[in-house]
Amino acid sequence: MLDYEVTVYTANRAVATTLNNVYIKLVGTKGENERKLLLSLKGASAFVRGAVASFTVSSPKSLGKLVLVELDKQPLLLFPEDSWFPAKVEVKSPEGDIYNFPIYRWITDSKVHRFREGTALKGFEDNHHLGRDSREQELKQRQKDYGWDVYVEGIPHCIKVDGPLSLPAEVRFSFTKQTEFLFTANTGLAELKLKGLADKKTNWTNIDDISRVFCCKQTDISDYVQQHWKEDAFFGYQFLNGINPMLIRRCTILPGNFPVTDKMVFPDGCCSLAEEIKKGNIFLCDYKQMDGVKANTINDEKQYLMAPLVLLHKAPDDKLMPIAIQLKQKPAEDNPIFLPSDSKYDWLMAKIFVRSADFSEHQLNVHLLRTHLLAEVFAVSLLSNMPMVHPLYKLLIPHTRYTLQINFLARKRLISEEGVFTKFSASGGEGMMTILRRSLSSVTYSSLCVPEDIAERGLKDVPNFYYRDDALRVWDTINRFVRGILSYYYKTNAEVQQDSELQKWILDIYEHGFLSQPRSGIPQKLTTVDELIKFVTMVIFTGSGQHAAVNSGQFDFGSWMPNTPISLQLPPPTKKGEATEKTMLKTLPDVNTTVQGMATLWLLSQKSSDFVPLGQYPENHFSEETPRQMIENFQKELAALSAAIKERNKSLEVPYIYLDPEEVENSVAI
Repeated sequence: MLDYEVTVYTANRAVATTLNNVYIKLVGTKGENERKLLLSLKGASAFVRGAVASFTVSSPKSLGKLVLVELDKQPLLLFPEDSWFPAKVEVKSPEGDIYNFPIYRWITDSKVHRFREGTALKGFEDNHHLGRDSREQELKQRQKDYGWDVYVEGIPHCIKVDGPLSLPAEVRFSFTKQTEFLFTANTGLAELKLKGLADKKTNWTNIDDISRVFCCKQTDISDYVQQHWKEDAFFGYQFLNGINPMLIRRCTILPGNFPVTDKMVFPDGCCSLAEEIKKGNIFLCDYKQMDGVKANTINDEKQYLMAPLVLLHKAPDDKLMPIAIQLKQKPAEDNPIFLPSDSKYDWLMAKIFVRSADFSEHQLNVHLLRTHLLAEVFAVSLLSNMPMVHPLYKLLIPHTRYTLQINFLARKRLISEEGVFTKFSASGGEGMMTILRRSLSSVTYSSLCVPEDIAERGLKDVPNFYYRDDALRVWDTINRFVRGILSYYYKTNAEVQQDSELQKWILDIYEHGFLSQPRSGIPQKLTTVDELIKFVTMVIFTGSGQHAAVNSGQFDFGSWMPNTPISLQLPPPTKKGEATEKTMLKTLPDVNTTVQGMATLWLLSQKSSDFVPLGQYPENHFSEETPRQMIENFQKELAALSAAIKERNKSLEVPYIYLDPEEVENSVAI
């Protein structure tokens, strides 16, 4: 008899243990052994959380090169069927060869499950009939498990699922994540209810009372926001380093519907708009996607959502200062252009209407659409088209962690009929879907790729733009890593072209994510290794760095509600000189609307205790030494970048922390 040394690793995660009997069969190119019950001196503890258990499996003849293992577990009389999360199986053959079989998924039933040896193989490389058969069976099941659904026409498609428990177990929240998420979701609003605010449908009567909605511990940045939110310099700063750094662009020509004059913005005649535009010192933020959007009704009161245009000037001290605001797209006598020289409350109200428009632009376009919904498309296409043995699956699967469940919850808790944003934001309801559809129509491939996006918006040399600085460095670090991995597996462009699983993956993304819109520039097929590297870099960056940049600071910048009002209750001023503190307080959202928004921002900004930072891969999907070394190098580069960002932040009045790799999660998981 020939002995195979089998080591089974159970994952070190909550409730990963099984007390059922575990069976294994080894399958090789020359045969297979009889299914064997795995018995250990450890007894029932052989398959507990974090356990490593070794067994001997005998065969009367050599099985040849091992191709796969079959695992199943059967309940005992005293122990009913449970769920088990094995990490991997390692087998040492009688010839001394080591085979790794990555698993990293739940086994929840008593069926036989097949797992391939860990060496990455593209479809056309899978030459053995056992491998091909296993691959076909796996993909057939995956296409059943990961089907497409249309949540609303005109926005990216999502996974077809009835609820979190009907998601495949491999993509659900861990026990830890689920417990913490539910606790955090209830904590913020519960505290506000105790303060008697959550049901109070009245105006704020004093600006200082709003501090009562800080439902949890304030942050250093939220304290700074509360102190500086009225200042022009901070208003301008947020377009670069707040939670929406994606709208601002260098102005090369003044829009025809924004009739700003030199006398308005440079009354002392020190310079002209034309000169400053030519020097590259004028910047524009245009919220045209909000134009004509039907605003919500909250507490039986009509709400107001503007589509402002904002002109900013880079001052000699390099600060970005607002110099003109028009609150509606169409110039008119009752749509004045507000200026810093106007009365205190005229100018402050204009900025408040801009910040409220930015809330909807950020939440729906920049955050929900461009990170969450696209990350779900990338994940569903991967999970339905790629077998576990494919190199792209191994590379991307860590960057899909929790995305499908968090998006299901986002649809249910935030944008459904009873969702917080539907009920309490100015753009809730019909307006929300209008904005999402318009936003998808405006998404381009280049706008998702940081180097191109920064260049297209003319922002390469803007000073004090820390989002750009850090995003480019994170992008470049990811890109080098992706280039190393994919160049290892794809030696020629022809290999990319003949990989049918890869081509189906990109086509599904084009069709289900971008609704087959050619103007998006999203490729329908990939023809070169370089094209593949760029696209995969974008996929990883979108779900990690970009999501962190537009998500993690929401409580920091939004917990002081006047800085980012979720809705506004009075129309904008139609002439100057009438705004007062009283009209400002009447315009701001009611107390209950404020606290619902703040509790949600608190939830969306929380880090789970099982948070996995960018580039950390607790699950070893790659078996070959070369990609494992590349992962190690990637982690070292990210650590160096993290140290550099921390050092830079020491000298900043407001540190920019959101793209520090230690603070960036590997996937869209919150």
